[in-house]
Amino acid sequence: MVTITLIQSLLYAAEAPSPVLTIRLLSADIVHKIVSSAVAECARRGYRVSAAVVDRNGNLSAFLRHPLAGPHTVKVSQRKAFTSATLQTSTSNMSHRPDLSFAPDILLIVGGVPIKFSGHFYGGAAVAGAPPDVDEQCALSGIAAISDIMNFVE
Repeated sequence: MVTITLIQSLLYAAEAPSPVLTIRLLSADIVHKIVSSAVAECARRGYRVSAAVVDRNGNLSAFLRHPLAGPHTVKVSQRKAFTSATLQTSTSNMSHRPDLSFAPDILLIVGGVPIKFSGHFYGGAAVAGAPPDVDEQCALSGIAAISDIMNFVE
């Protein structure tokens, strides 16, 4: 009887999910490289923008504003990044979902992109201040700036 109970206990323990979750976060140096690279890319194209990075929960991790970027770009970039992170997709993919525009802090304007490497999701990055398609290209440029580092992370 003791043997059966022990075996059942071991089987249950093997099937039970882990009570601990592992979360991957980007370091401060990495998120600052994303925003600085995104702002620099847009400046190279002649646009004055703000860039934001948020973690997977939508909390601000890094922010940079070109000194001449419009004041509206601050909140717009943060909300685009929040949207991309919490929905785990590019804001350009969500234009067909007007129902989401009523969700708090969701902003369905092109320019927010998720940060993903090697199957791991880290958060969202966004740019505001240029035309929306350029915003997205600059945000992607910021993420590309860290790809050489992130592709080797395990």
